[in-house]
Amino acid sequence: MNDEPIVVLCLDDEKSVLNSLGRLLRQNGIKAELFQSGHEALDRVREIDFDVIISDMRMPNMDGAEFLTHAKAISPDARRILLTGYSDIQDTINAINSGGIHGYLQKPWNNEQLVREINKAAELTKLKKQNDLLQKQVQAQNEELKELNTNLESLVEKRTSQIRQVLKQLESANENEKKEHRSTVELLYNFINANPYLDADKAKHIAKLCYQVAKGLSLSSEIADMVRMSGYLSQVGLLAMDPTLYSRPFHELDAEKKKVFLTHPATAQLMLMPAQHLSDVAESIYSQFEKYNGQGVPKGIKGKEIPIGAQILAVARDYIEHLYQSQRPMDERKENALEIIKMYSGSFYHPKVVESLLNVLSKDQTETDKVGSMSILTAQQLKAGMELGLAMHNAQGIMLLPKGHIFSENSISKLQQLETQKPTPFRIMIVDN
Repeated sequence: MNDEPIVVLCLDDEKSVLNSLGRLLRQNGIKAELFQSGHEALDRVREIDFDVIISDMRMPNMDGAEFLTHAKAISPDARRILLTGYSDIQDTINAINSGGIHGYLQKPWNNEQLVREINKAAELTKLKKQNDLLQKQVQAQNEELKELNTNLESLVEKRTSQIRQVLKQLESANENEKKEHRSTVELLYNFINANPYLDADKAKHIAKLCYQVAKGLSLSSEIADMVRMSGYLSQVGLLAMDPTLYSRPFHELDAEKKKVFLTHPATAQLMLMPAQHLSDVAESIYSQFEKYNGQGVPKGIKGKEIPIGAQILAVARDYIEHLYQSQRPMDERKENALEIIKMYSGSFYHPKVVESLLNVLSKDQTETDKVGSMSILTAQQLKAGMELGLAMHNAQGIMLLPKGHIFSENSISKLQQLETQKPTPFRIMIVDN
């Protein structure tokens, strides 16, 4: 815009004065349009945008104050300069009040001063135009963002409703299944696994680490199982969101999208509401972004106010996330991830939870979620009442049965049918009684 020539309108009833003005401006690379009639000048102001409008004060039919008042109404962004004589002080004041002039020069003018004033006035006009353009662009972008948020909210509401409906059906379908919490987790975990932008393998690692840390804190098996289920489903709220929010790393999102992303635990809580037996799991997921020092979201609660499941989930989730974000050798990734967790112990994370994580990793426990000794059986060797020691997944990562599943004649029959389609038998870990 700065490369465009300055365009100035000059109005004076004296032809000689106009010629002097026009000659001076042309010599300084300024484009000037000259007028002796105020009415003709106003017609031209209606046609094009002038950077600067210069008018003499003393003119017949329409004086400078009246002309500049009309010019201001037509082209408010143009800078207005008044040429005035020594005796025109009161008229100049009137022009300032009604015409909104930005400057005035007395006749006879100083050429250098006049050119300097015109250049300064033109620059201010261009800056005003640039600012107005930027304001319009910002407004347009805000409208687009508002529409995006509206669409996201609509999408979240729609998908949340669909998943809640599935859960309602699951709750009422079979009274016997209500007692087996893991069936619901299995269903939702498979939803996560089927999503091309979510990493079910990551969820599996988070769940496993949640269980290990919980046991390291000497929590009951019931609580440890609950925290493990929270780990499996920590990403479930993202299913209701636009994939653009989670198909790339969190740090690459803009501030508005980060804010939306951090609402996915609240969405998960809404999804899980019909599954009343998972209320503790839902609460852990909902509070997973709270921080020990009270600087987290959504409520800003701190210390013991944060559910223990959420505190364990936050540590396990972030440790695994740090492992996945780096492409360095695994030993380096583990060391760096652990250093980051330790750095925020006492601020983001509960110190005792971090201490339990350190103990788990130092012992290199790979199977601490096993209970008792195990036997490896095929599907043909299963009997009703046996307990599954480790969750079963197919080659695509889909969970077939959760850890702790008690085999029935029905589930054995289904596994045996699947086994006949495999080149080799299943290796099923069964808890020894």
